Amino acid sequence: MTAHAPQHATQDDDETGETVDTETTRARPADGERMRRWRMVLGADSAESTGCTLTGQDVAMDGALDALYGGGGKKPGGRGGGGRSAGLGASAPSVARWLGDIRTYFPSSVVQVMQRDAIDRLGLSALLLEPEMLEAVEADVHLVGTLLSLNKAMPETTKETARAVVRKVVDDLEKRLESRTRATLTGALDRSARISRPRHRDIDWDRTIRANLKNYLTIPGADGEEATGTVVPERLIGYGRASQSVKKDVILCIDQSGSMAASVVYASVFGAVLASMRTLATRLVVFDTAVVDLTDQLDDPVDVLFGTQLGGGTDINRALAYCQSKITRPADTVVVLISDLYEGGIRDEMLKRVAAMKASGVQFVTLLALSDEGAPAYDHEHAAALGALGAPAFACTPDLFPDIMAAAIEKRPLPVPDKEAQP
Repeated sequence: MTAHAPQHATQDDDETGETVDTETTRARPADGERMRRWRMVLGADSAESTGCTLTGQDVAMDGALDALYGGGGKKPGGRGGGGRSAGLGASAPSVARWLGDIRTYFPSSVVQVMQRDAIDRLGLSALLLEPEMLEAVEADVHLVGTLLSLNKAMPETTKETARAVVRKVVDDLEKRLESRTRATLTGALDRSARISRPRHRDIDWDRTIRANLKNYLTIPGADGEEATGTVVPERLIGYGRASQSVKKDVILCIDQSGSMAASVVYASVFGAVLASMRTLATRLVVFDTAVVDLTDQLDDPVDVLFGTQLGGGTDINRALAYCQSKITRPADTVVVLISDLYEGGIRDEMLKRVAAMKASGVQFVTLLALSDEGAPAYDHEHAAALGALGAPAFACTPDLFPDIMAAAIEKRPLPVPDKEAQP
């Protein structure tokens, strides 16, 4: 198949009187930019085939990319052949310079991706144990997860810097998530506390009127006046008295296996937000093959995060047994299990515990992930079994989490984001 020129190309005369295809002329700068980009993507080996020579800042950008993606064939789609090896080496100063370069040349979102690739491709995790490295990186949720996995190996000289990095990410997440979470759940708590015989000051007039519109009566006017109407309320709908008493108990049960790093970060932030609401009693439990209750650290999500130990096995049954032992008001309790469901414990006992909790009135929510990345690899058989018990397992983004919790508090069907993704 041959390419065809644009049908509507126009022609003009240049200063010499010769005919010039202005459509082609206008396309040349775009073609040059396209070749420049392909040259940047494919690396130095493509210079001859693209016919593009880099100059100025492009040379430095290409060097930063080549240092990371320049060899070993690890990265598909360019910059992977030719037997070249990545150029960062194991030198802390060279890595620090490279981190500074990519922050100069690329936007923050790209920098975060390149940092993750550098850690995965080049094994630079150990360098994050050095304070100067942490000061140079662009902090994000994934970096926090990496730091938490290195927590036990981190020297004292680095821990304060690491906490500062984690603190920055956590503070940013709280600013993003707190106000909507509090507003959504406060409304859900108020609605769930509605009573049918409220005091006058506690009447929800809007809902009361709408519920009694069928009782609308027309009253004839006296002495020629226009008729008026009124609603005769058969029942009053109101909020429970605004008190500081606890209305709901929430238990966040979080799998701290290595694949759940981002979920641990988000769940810790949400745990701190929920714990700050006086009408909720929030408990946060993390587990691998052991179970750790971090509820007493919920006032500071950074302390919670450094209290986790990412990696290791998984015993969901043991974790749920602990959570079950802490339930005192089943009808007013929401249990949120955040796990990829790869169970190393007793599967049948795990399912029996979930069934028992639901039968007692507990609202049970199963999240395969609490992150922006979507559903991870997970145990489909266990997910299907939980779904059969009325606890469908699905991935949840941080922005959707308040709506999930509001539905659980009000005992409504959960707003599952993508039913096709359910097992």
